[in-house]
Amino acid sequence: MAFELPPLPYDYDALSPLISSDTLKFHHDKHHAGYVTNLNKLIEGTELANKSLEEIVLATANDSSKAGIFNNAAQVWNHTFYWNGLKKGSAAPSGELAEKIKASFGSLDEFKKQFKEAGATQFGSGYAWLVLDKGELKVVKTPNAANPITNSQTPLLTADVWEHAYYLDYQNRRPDYLETFLNELINWDFVAEQYANAAK
Repeated sequence: MAFELPPLPYDYDALSPLISSDTLKFHHDKHHAGYVTNLNKLIEGTELANKSLEEIVLATANDSSKAGIFNNAAQVWNHTFYWNGLKKGSAAPSGELAEKIKASFGSLDEFKKQFKEAGATQFGSGYAWLVLDKGELKVVKTPNAANPITNSQTPLLTADVWEHAYYLDYQNRRPDYLETFLNELINWDFVAEQYANAAK
């Protein structure tokens, strides 16, 4: 069963001017769509064709002979997750998630500091993540298409730091993009939902 490109969970201009409609059109309609198309071609007629996206990511993560499948499958997963974690005018986290962030990092500001540093120092392309790891919140970064689920970590939030995610709006100023992401673009309701599901 072929994978389909999931629609954005909002209009192209919903995040403007923080992330422009042009960026969303290129990023979603070209890059994300390209990964979906490539993945379908790569798995057609194979034993992976009827697997879920997560199953494909986990099955190919450490198999160099299937690196192309992993890269495209993980990028489809990562992008879908990234879109759902974005919301303009984001408020601070609340409830159990807010308490857990304070317990894990000391404060929301310290979490933001660590997350921004992870994203800014990821050399080349990749992602910064907030994950749940053995019951504790951690900030991690991954190169290229890599995903924390291959390390038995549960993603709660991600920032895409591939240049196509921010270059039209921020040029080479990745730290500025991350600052805006952390202060104005996180969908904390989505993050709280991921945390609640993982903590069950």
